[in-house]
Amino acid sequence: MDHRTALLRHSLTVLDEIKDRTPGKAVEEWLNRAYGPGSATYWNLAAAITRGVEDGWAADEEVDGPHYRRSLILEPSAQTHYFSLNAVYINSRAVLRGQRHMHPYGEINLIVPISPRAQIAGPLGWRGCGWTAPGPGSAHAAEVKDGALILLVYLPAGRVSYG
Repeated sequence: MDHRTALLRHSLTVLDEIKDRTPGKAVEEWLNRAYGPGSATYWNLAAAITRGVEDGWAADEEVDGPHYRRSLILEPSAQTHYFSLNAVYINSRAVLRGQRHMHPYGEINLIVPISPRAQIAGPLGWRGCGWTAPGPGSAHAAEVKDGALILLVYLPAGRVSYG
């Protein structure tokens, strides 16, 4: 099975479970218990999205040079329970702030550190390996520190607003 197919297959495992849940603190805590770094699902997703970035089919569109890239992997569809799948690669030199954006319906992020100490600021504080789930109406500029990481982003209805 190729890595793109593996990414979709393992994503569907998670999406089947969260399709009727609203992103926020409870979902973030649940994801880290059920599918956190101690689970095979986390590592299968991490391996597939890391390979996608390495192979150039994920996070291949520069936002602010090669150290801050993103891309849409899949549009929302019935198969994905109307979540889009997106990838973001950020390599911070100190603390790097991404583009400010808002999540009308929230977002769910799988965090895959490439650098051992890399972390992203989430609603429950700084996090390395694991998940964040900012709730509906949340807005922020992603902050990353201590190196490179990849985010696999699941957006309900594919909704994100920049500006």
